[in-house]
Amino acid sequence: MIGGGASGFFTALQYAELAPERSVALFEKGSHFLQKVKISGGGRCNVTHACFDPRELSKNYPRGARELLAAFHRWQPTDTIEWFARFGVKLKMEADGRMFPITDSSDTVIDCFLRRAHECQIPLWKNHALAGIELRDDGNFSLTFDESKPPVIARAVCFATGSLKASPLLNHLTALQQPTESLVPSLFAFNVRDPRIEGLSGLSHPRVSIRRESSQAAQTGPILITHRGFSGPAVLRLSAWEARGLAEKNHQFPFVIDWLPDRDAVAMKECFAEIRREQSAKLIRNTPISPIPRRLWERIVACCGIDDSVTWSHLSKASSAELMAALKSARFEATGKTTNKDEFVTAGGIERRSIDFRTMESRVISGLYFVGECIDIDGITGGFNFQAAWTTAHIAATALANR
Repeated sequence: MIGGGASGFFTALQYAELAPERSVALFEKGSHFLQKVKISGGGRCNVTHACFDPRELSKNYPRGARELLAAFHRWQPTDTIEWFARFGVKLKMEADGRMFPITDSSDTVIDCFLRRAHECQIPLWKNHALAGIELRDDGNFSLTFDESKPPVIARAVCFATGSLKASPLLNHLTALQQPTESLVPSLFAFNVRDPRIEGLSGLSHPRVSIRRESSQAAQTGPILITHRGFSGPAVLRLSAWEARGLAEKNHQFPFVIDWLPDRDAVAMKECFAEIRREQSAKLIRNTPISPIPRRLWERIVACCGIDDSVTWSHLSKASSAELMAALKSARFEATGKTTNKDEFVTAGGIERRSIDFRTMESRVISGLYFVGECIDIDGITGGFNFQAAWTTAHIAATALANR
């Protein structure tokens, strides 16, 4: 196994269970194992998502949905939950479907993996960056980690390296003629400088609809105003689905926010009319439409040029139309992206067409397997990327055990 992260450990553990008479070793380039597990979900580890229908589950992957549909019939969140429970890690479901250990600690998952690796007698090698890989005449692989030491000979090799961004492994794979897709960021926040959100860092809104100005394909969900612009599930989902298009624009693009997506134009007109009838004497700035936070509402009203002293009964038709437009189609300009350097996800990696998803083996190089995020597969936020890691790991381990 090349890579000591989630998919690497899970593949090794599953293989050791399925083929206890054979050997498997795990090599990690860094000084710590399972680093991304450690920080995921704010340190709680979003293990999976409570979506148990393979077809619905696959819809959460901007890239790889078709391939994962069949894969999820073999290993899906139910299997993940049962496996972790079998080894003492019970999961809980939150209101939005995300599933975490009941301990709310990623250490619970890490301890489970390390304990199982010890029980299965799996050698764990830290500080072992792959320096070279060659396919020998006998069909085995020669792996070089340190030029001062003899190479490791392996019957099969499974890459579980996570994102291949800025990774020298790309050069090794290119030398083996393994096809790859170009890498672009996914799951990132939008950098925005705009008076409508200036000074509102930390403010969240429970449900918006957001889309690129040039597209009608919108994403809905909570949004968070940050000191750099916008983040939150709705923004991250849009960044995932539009990853390649946004990269082509160098992450500088206009987008549109609907602050009240559950009310169409007719419902908005009725809402305004009802407020005028029942709260005509109230100041507009003091009567935010739920669920818009009061401070955000005040800023939107001010940016529409509506004076603080104006009541609903004195709101002109022109100002009413402008306020409605500001609520339903607020246009912003993204000037770049912000990506957490430790938790980033990339679109791209090993070309999906070059992998047999029944086994996760390369169609180009016999004996070479790929699992997890090194493949051109990525999901939206919410535990979906980990679930893809568990699923592909199980399939690869099963195929390796059957070789």
